[in-house]
Amino acid sequence: MKINLLGAQIDPLTLEQFAEKIALSVEKKLSCFVVTLNPELLYRAQYEKYLLAMINRADLVTADGIGIVWACRTTGRPVPQRVTGIDLMMRLLELAAEKRWRVFLLGSAPGVAEAAAQRAVKLFPGLRVAGTLHGYFSDHENDEVVSKIKCASPDLIFVALGSPRQERWIDENFNSFGMPVAMGVGGSLDVLSGNIQRVPEWFMRRNLEWLGRLLREPSRWKRMLVLPKFMILVLIRYKIKRFGN
Repeated sequence: MKINLLGAQIDPLTLEQFAEKIALSVEKKLSCFVVTLNPELLYRAQYEKYLLAMINRADLVTADGIGIVWACRTTGRPVPQRVTGIDLMMRLLELAAEKRWRVFLLGSAPGVAEAAAQRAVKLFPGLRVAGTLHGYFSDHENDEVVSKIKCASPDLIFVALGSPRQERWIDENFNSFGMPVAMGVGGSLDVLSGNIQRVPEWFMRRNLEWLGRLLREPSRWKRMLVLPKFMILVLIRYKIKRFGN
């Protein structure tokens, strides 16, 4: 049963359970829109109702971000683990190589998707890359992008356009693809390509990946300001109001 957090329906599954459900969708040729939900997107969705409706149209929603994991625990309905976009993407690439699925990488700066694809093939021998395309396309080029993806006939599409643009793009174009699995992956292609290094394991084990990324990319500080706002909103909604009642 899904967990309702600030109006968003989150699937309380492990990474492997998400991978199994997505694999079933690929094998049965069923469409599957996957949202990796972080506090920034959910906080923004409180004020942009289109985003909240979009999240709830998704077939699967992961708890991406320790803030979402904390918030679910605060409501009394914890998720089994944090499931990030990059971790799920890497597991699906591994499965794709084993099962001969076709993958398409869309997004990031010119050359990044191609470099990510080359590295993915080295990491997962046998991986079939249906195509790659950068994310620097305009609205009037969108139909051409959709046509290229459709002609490539991928089983999995990983979209790295930044949130919430990537989720909006999937939501608006999903029905044109011919029913593949589509998932927003943020900066994961930059990591996969080797352009950006993921923070050391020490940070991740202590749920401090956000801090490691901030130390590496100080420009992210403005984005981090939403985290205390998100925490206050959760406490008001699930603790203070409950105590007052």
